Amino acid sequence: MNENFDPLISSLQNEKVKQWASLLDKKYRDRSGQFLIEGVHLVLEALKGNADVTTIVYDTERGIPAELKLERETNDSAATLGLEWVQVSRAVMSKCTGTDTPPPVFAILSKLSSDTAALFRKNCLVVVLDGVRDPGNAGTIIRSADAVGADAVILGNGCVDLYNPKTVRSTMGSLFHLPIIEADLKELLPQARSKGVKLIGTSLQAEHTCYGYDWTQPTWLLMGSESEGLSPAVRELVDESVIIPMVGQAESLNVAMAATVLLYESLRQRTYSNK
Repeated sequence: MNENFDPLISSLQNEKVKQWASLLDKKYRDRSGQFLIEGVHLVLEALKGNADVTTIVYDTERGIPAELKLERETNDSAATLGLEWVQVSRAVMSKCTGTDTPPPVFAILSKLSSDTAALFRKNCLVVVLDGVRDPGNAGTIIRSADAVGADAVILGNGCVDLYNPKTVRSTMGSLFHLPIIEADLKELLPQARSKGVKLIGTSLQAEHTCYGYDWTQPTWLLMGSESEGLSPAVRELVDESVIIPMVGQAESLNVAMAATVLLYESLRQRTYSNK
């Protein structure tokens, strides 16, 4: 397909432009069921992950990035067939993206649908976020969960919106690789316990380190807010708490770093304990 035939939009008053720009606001994302991703890497990950991409928008001055041009010409999967490609002015790129320097491309997607069956797989490893409000932390935890092969991530009430542009960027595409489920933890956590899943939290008062816990059993790792930790209602449901030992002068790790340490100890026990 020739990009010269793609429609060109240069006006900031265009209705499509207004619609795309509105997706920077959670209210409009919720209303439309769509969200926006920025940059070549994220768009490629979305296409490879068979996400429901509806429109790819690129800077007419820069043209379609080479990697996406190749994908357009060679990938005939359901993810790329029927896509709308639009070229726009630099001013439109600036209006529709949340970064200081506009990327060469962005895409419009339908919100993700996730299979909750992944939550209860045999020997499941699921990360549960309770009130994690920082988009960088939430995105990084999703990325770490993807890296260790976790089964899913659950975002409880009070968490940052998964589709916040900063959250999406921080995942580096991992949101397309594993189920991410938004749920009421007060309903879901008792359900997990009834299925034999261990609910594990962290506490400075814990008697066991993270290296003493058996991560090979079905486990949901519960991580609380940056300032307050787990909410009282969730804390009451925890089966066991562990502590990450620190021998230096640092007072604490942030929630994304702590989750990553725990996830990699899980990976070590599950995959590398006899190697």
